[in-house]
Amino acid sequence: MADHGHIQDTFASNPSPSQGELSVLFSGWAQTEPSHKFGPVVHDYIIVHLVMSGKGIFHNLGKDYALSAGDSFFILPGDLVYYQADYDDPWKYTWIAFRGAAAEELLLGMDISVHRPVVTARNLRKMQLYFTRIIHTLQQGGNYTDLEAGGYLRLLLGEYGASNGNSPQGAVPPATMIQQQVEQAIRWITLQYYQPISIENMAKTLGYHRTHLSKMFKQYTGLSPMNYLLKVRMERAQKLLGERLTIDQVASSVGFTDPLYFSKQFKKWNGCSPSEYRASLQGSGKK
Repeated sequence: MADHGHIQDTFASNPSPSQGELSVLFSGWAQTEPSHKFGPVVHDYIIVHLVMSGKGIFHNLGKDYALSAGDSFFILPGDLVYYQADYDDPWKYTWIAFRGAAAEELLLGMDISVHRPVVTARNLRKMQLYFTRIIHTLQQGGNYTDLEAGGYLRLLLGEYGASNGNSPQGAVPPATMIQQQVEQAIRWITLQYYQPISIENMAKTLGYHRTHLSKMFKQYTGLSPMNYLLKVRMERAQKLLGERLTIDQVASSVGFTDPLYFSKQFKKWNGCSPSEYRASLQGSGKK
């Protein structure tokens, strides 16, 4: 039976997702009705959609991505997004939700982030096959459902990495080693900004010494890692204040557990409070 807004759909979930490096949570596919919209929504897991046919729009960080068959869009934890089917040619898409200790690190290595959430398939047929096998595995169930679905997910992510130009044969090395290291740190920050972050933790995760990471980061960007993190959070907060969220929700979405502290930091950064900034957006006619 189809969900509201779907002409046809299929949904299957993992009865026993693991807490390991990578685990599929659920998967499915849908043929949507014209102009069907989903969101705005925030997830606490990663979800990727592959467009099999038709067209639609994916909205993320104030930017609209026009998508068609062969395009995929990734939604990362804490990321406020919405997506909408085309009126004349509504899309049919398939999706997989997953999580795991290695999940965001794998995407980081493929240069997939909130700033680069769209990947175009080099082999649409092959990707569709992996999605189909994951759905079928979840539908069948069994003692090894999580293991088998996770195996197909790894194959699928490998295909995404190759499609995104990050295969060993197609990778273009950065101009310098410092650029490579700092750009890796920047990608890590853009993926993790909504979580508690320390220089020690980031340096350990990336395999660098704390002092070395801080020095080369400022040399390359002009900002310390923590100031760069604050910049990412404040720019993200500006976007979220244009959505229908409370100030507390905006604060939580950009990594602040204390809304009052968030408001103080926002005012220091922008010269006005979050509520004043929102009022200015409404006064200028922005949504």
